[in-house]
Amino acid sequence: MSDRSEALEWFRAFFGRPADEIIGDEYLWQLGENAWIVVDDRKMRAERVGTAMITLGVTDLDDIPARLAAHGIEHDPLETYSNGVRHVVVLDPDGNSLSLAGAPIQ
Repeated sequence: MSDRSEALEWFRAFFGRPADEIIGDEYLWQLGENAWIVVDDRKMRAERVGTAMITLGVTDLDDIPARLAAHGIEHDPLETYSNGVRHVVVLDPDGNSLSLAGAPIQ
C-alpha cells in the first residue's frame, strides 16, 4: 500500500473492526481459520501495490454496501449473475479489488 494510515483507516471501515493482530510492520485481519488480509507498506512489497484481486464470500451482502457508504467507501453496482450469486466490486485506496459475493437469495 502506498499510504499506511489511509489504508488502515480504509480496512478498519471495510471490515468494521481494527486489525486482529499487529506483527511488526504487518496489520492482519483474520477472515477465516487460515485466511488473512495483510496491510504492509514495506518497500519490498511496493511493486505489487494495486495488483491484488480477492473475492470474499459473505453472508450479509445486503448490509455491507450501506456500511461502506457510511464511511465514504465507494463500490461498483451490485450484480446478480444468472446462477443467482450476487457480487459487488470494492477497490481499496491503491486499486486492489476486494470483491464481495453473496449466495443466491432463497
